[in-house]
Amino acid sequence: MDHPDESKQLDRIRFQMRIQGKAPEQLPPLLSGIHTRGYLPHVKREGAWYFVTFRLADSLPTSVLAKLEFELENSRHEVGGESRGLTASERKKARQRMIERYLDQGAGACWLQRPEVAQMAVEALKHFNGIRYELDEWVIMPNHIHLVLLPLANHSLSSILHSRKRLIAREANKLIGKTGESFWQPESYDHWIRSDEEMARIKEYVRQNPVKGRLCESADEWPWGSACRNAGKGDQETID
Repeated sequence: MDHPDESKQLDRIRFQMRIQGKAPEQLPPLLSGIHTRGYLPHVKREGAWYFVTFRLADSLPTSVLAKLEFELENSRHEVGGESRGLTASERKKARQRMIERYLDQGAGACWLQRPEVAQMAVEALKHFNGIRYELDEWVIMPNHIHLVLLPLANHSLSSILHSRKRLIAREANKLIGKTGESFWQPESYDHWIRSDEEMARIKEYVRQNPVKGRLCESADEWPWGSACRNAGKGDQETID
């Protein structure tokens, strides 16, 4: 059974499609279902909000990832007095928590900490806000970006992320004089937000990430995040 908020989101997408004269079967692929790219399963749901993370190419070395995977493979849970390995869902969540902790240490070149690169990334993310997607909380960290967003009718999460990552990479490479190397890790992390409680927890995590990463004392001091925007400080203009 659908959560009430999920049903409202689905109704909203369908209404938008009706006023645009589009039938449901005209939806592009990858709007719903389970898809796999690389080592992560990606669960898609039409009309759903997502928590998304994409990180710089040098932010998670292969050796570190291998160590994380080894730890996950040997992680055990006590259930009913018995020890068992992690389920696929538990592994995905645990993997992301471990990666987040590592990223917050500021690994890699951290190109996104340069003000001109961060500013450009903010403008790129806001450009299609309200057109292809609705952007809620967001933050530009030195080596990764967090987003909470809702794809709008006829736009898949995959196409949105591909477009924004490609644009940011191209413009960032111009700013830093970097060519011939990958800017992003090829695979992004995305999580379908299933409840109001989960939404509130994730939004607070995104807002507080600069504080957790010891980049500032208060979330509204970080100029490259929605917490600063919502506090009326450091708001950036959208490029049209």
